Amino acid sequence: MNVLEAIHARRAVRDYLDRPVTEATVKSLLHAAVQAPSAMNRQPWRFAVVQDTVRLKVYSDLAKQLLLTNAALDPKTAHYREILTAPEFNIFYNASTLVVICAEQRGPYAEADAWLAAENLMLAACDASLATCCIGFAVGVLNTPAVRRELNVPAEGAAIAPIILGYPREIPQPVRREEPAILSWHR
Repeated sequence: MNVLEAIHARRAVRDYLDRPVTEATVKSLLHAAVQAPSAMNRQPWRFAVVQDTVRLKVYSDLAKQLLLTNAALDPKTAHYREILTAPEFNIFYNASTLVVICAEQRGPYAEADAWLAAENLMLAACDASLATCCIGFAVGVLNTPAVRRELNVPAEGAAIAPIILGYPREIPQPVRREEPAILSWHR
């Protein structure tokens, strides 16, 4: 698969088979992630990998509680109240692996660098016939003191990009994309 094929084939998958991803495969994807560009070549990314399904369920339940507590402050989250109160809903969609891309230190470019690494990881996963999905619902819980300690997130850093990874039950159909909205083009 070439890079343009991967860009067009990658989907946000929310339904996974109960099949673990091997350590060798995860490491291969992390090696792809660190090939991303970074501001001033700082390479601020650090990675936490969770493949313990019990721990993932605990994190999911904690995240749902936190999101529901803060729903009054965020109308977008309030929209998801019904699904967040469902005991069977797992924010990680039962994926076998969570890769948390963290920043070693917060800074003006650390988040952008982490997301660049995330895109590399997701495209490499697509090339390996694996599926991924960014899980924004997890960011809050991953940055709580207790979970930060469990994941060894540096004191000056943050969990930025939670990406689930696994074998898809099925690949969703492509979503229609708008043409690029070009604001200006000076010649």
